[in-house]
Amino acid sequence: MSGAPFPLAIDPAARPARSVPADLAARLRAALPEGVVLTEEADRTAYLVEERSLYRGEAPIVLRPRSTEEVATAVRLCTEAGVAIVPQGGNTGLVGGTVSAAHEVLLSLGRMNRIEEVDPLNFTMTVQSGCVLADIQSAAEAADRLFPLSLGAQGSCQIGGNLASNAGGINVLRYGNARELTLGLEVVLADGRVWNGLRALHKDNTGYALKHLFIGSEGTLGIITRAVLKLFPRLTDRQVALCALNDPSDALTLLSMARGRAGEAVTAFELISSFALEIVERHTGGQTPFAGRHPLYALVELAGSDRDGTLRPAMESLLESAFEAGVVADAVIAESLDQAGNLWRLREGIPETQKKAGGSIKHDISVPVSRVPDFLRRAGEAVETAMPGVRICAFGHLGDGNIHYNLTQPEGMEKTAFLAQWERMNAVVHDIVAGLSGSISAEHGIGLLKAGELLRYKDPVEMDLMRRLRDALDPAHLLNPGKMMGRGGG
Repeated sequence: MSGAPFPLAIDPAARPARSVPADLAARLRAALPEGVVLTEEADRTAYLVEERSLYRGEAPIVLRPRSTEEVATAVRLCTEAGVAIVPQGGNTGLVGGTVSAAHEVLLSLGRMNRIEEVDPLNFTMTVQSGCVLADIQSAAEAADRLFPLSLGAQGSCQIGGNLASNAGGINVLRYGNARELTLGLEVVLADGRVWNGLRALHKDNTGYALKHLFIGSEGTLGIITRAVLKLFPRLTDRQVALCALNDPSDALTLLSMARGRAGEAVTAFELISSFALEIVERHTGGQTPFAGRHPLYALVELAGSDRDGTLRPAMESLLESAFEAGVVADAVIAESLDQAGNLWRLREGIPETQKKAGGSIKHDISVPVSRVPDFLRRAGEAVETAMPGVRICAFGHLGDGNIHYNLTQPEGMEKTAFLAQWERMNAVVHDIVAGLSGSISAEHGIGLLKAGELLRYKDPVEMDLMRRLRDALDPAHLLNPGKMMGRGGG
């Protein structure tokens, strides 16, 4: 693996010290249909470069199965040869969770992309793990239902990767993470056996809920091949407002007021820093509806399935009360779907436009919702002391305490010099997160990028339990080795 602008989070030598046998590709080709096994460099390249170009994979063999049976066959043959397997979905991850080494085989699930069943009466959908998230959303909508998982990468990310990383997104406040949206799973285990937990039951109290072991495990315990997902009533009314605020505590008060008045209709509550909005305006031509600049903004969405038009008055009443209480400095409510889309694009454009503003040191953190203002204050003071002039691009899901606390290089500082401070600045931010009983990874996962930090911040007893689970399900540590656990943990 190569291409990281900073030291790897783990020592590659800690991974299984095996090479790929010269005859493994031939054995795989003999057991699998034509087109499943790729060995030519030109065919493999797209699977070896990850989203942020921090790492480059080196797997000499890429597998593209179409069925669970083919996955199981591939896993069994690789396990018999002692060769590690790296499962990969849409390759949109941000922490190097699907990066492969030269002694590993990469298994892409992208051709397992069938939506097998939509059951609108049971409010469920059964899908293969290679289904693109946007296609799942469209299939639900065609059945007058909603699958609420929504991410910036939804046009290319796959549901298997979403489940393996327990993806979050903008609707967690109302619907929960990917874990809460899953009823059943089918998983290929490290020995090639298939666990069929593909049950479309809303209640099942017959023993351990094994699905929860695999959701969020980043492919280290098993390879998810199919899933039963929960659907919800389709939303027919959306009201979107952008609010200008003077202080993070005002955002917290506004969130409390919104939930107290509108309850579950509060679908999203996004926090946006002034600098984050500034770079979107600068690089996209988008404009905020406000005359002046404010320290902070909140994007609020109320949504429901009723057609009686009650959400618009609810939003107006909420903002009127917020103005009277001095919580909101200014606000605008979208008058049309186009205007609502324009407001959302201000939020959605942040990750791409931040790239144009210079190098970034990114943090996907969460703290208790009530501690978000404390975090923003402490982190702001600490990073400015550690690196004067650093520009803070903070945004994220205030409703669930998840803030993307990204640092953009100071003006006049070289990008390479800035990125050389990656680990030091991570420690500055993550120490504050730990002090607030927070998490260093709210929704992106651990992968290679944060494996070392997980060892630093995770409770030793918890790490021991995780290793014991890994040893029980994959004693040879051949499934996505090196990810999550760090040195010595597989």
